[in-house]
Amino acid sequence: MQLYDSFGPNPRAMRMFLLEKGITIPAKQIDLMKAENRRPPYTDRNPGGQLPALELDNGQCLGETVAIWEYLEEKHPTPALIGTTAEERAEARQWQRRIELKITEFLYNGFRFAEGAAIFQGRMRLIPEGAAGMKATVQDNLKWLDGQLEGKEWIAGKRFTIADIILYCALDFGAGVGQKIDPSLKNVNAWFKRVDSRPSAKASLHPASAQTGMKG
Repeated sequence: MQLYDSFGPNPRAMRMFLLEKGITIPAKQIDLMKAENRRPPYTDRNPGGQLPALELDNGQCLGETVAIWEYLEEKHPTPALIGTTAEERAEARQWQRRIELKITEFLYNGFRFAEGAAIFQGRMRLIPEGAAGMKATVQDNLKWLDGQLEGKEWIAGKRFTIADIILYCALDFGAGVGQKIDPSLKNVNAWFKRVDSRPSAKASLHPASAQTGMKG
């Protein structure tokens, strides 16, 4: 297998997952800042053009982060970051989707359409007039999540899961691009500190983070 890796919050989430699982996969660096992921030969393997991606031994390439995680969890079931039972897996997937649909997609597009416009111009349709609303939606939904986290250690309760990894990497990135966590959200901030203290949090940072000033 070979991992296609780069700077960025989603590749960082991939690295954090691997560290938590104790899995090592040879990696090839793709220059996301220079849009190397948006043209051949990378798009010949992964037509979606996103990062990370995982090329399997049979030549098949998986280009969606959660699909890669599902595959790796089936191959390496412990420690479980999705779940060991149907009920646990359903709970983790439920929270993963809530986090992505209510928070992280708005956060990333708020960045792409504003501070990151120079990077993404020509790669996707930008909607600059939507940036402020997307950033406000992130804050609205973090307030909702703050209530959901009352009395919980992790997003899915007592289990650290892929939902925690996805949200942590997004919020750590967001803090460096003008989308900080509201300090009044005591549960979200306490949860963030718990994730931030895990060894995988710092170890998953890409070397380019120091150069860009963004955590990815």
